[in-house]
Amino acid sequence: MIKPDIVANGQYGEILAFILKNRFEVANLRMVRINTERAEQFYAAHKGKEFFEALIGYITSGPVVAIEIVGDVIIPRIRAFVGATDPAKAEPGTIRHMYGISIQNNAVHASDAPESAKKELAIVFGDS
Repeated sequence: MIKPDIVANGQYGEILAFILKNRFEVANLRMVRINTERAEQFYAAHKGKEFFEALIGYITSGPVVAIEIVGDVIIPRIRAFVGATDPAKAEPGTIRHMYGISIQNNAVHASDAPESAKKELAIVFGDS
């Protein structure tokens, strides 16, 4: 998922092009505005943490670009491609190194496990 600040400043096209250039297969793509209820479901693992409310406010602040990327061993591949959560620690050439500005505003979200991906894709692509 490409986060709201990247969508707002128009850099999401650069990130999409970078994903495709690196031969990731996009199965589904949608620009969507996540409401508070869905954001709280999406980030339920962080509920009760001091940054939770700020995270919900941030992710609901504007549209995001939801992307379903498929392929063999896709989770470790995409997580290496996006880089460390903290852009200051992300490897050069990764999305977060190039576009992230903080741990929260780190340009993109990538699921950490198949179970998380299934849940997160249902939230961002769900029609209800």
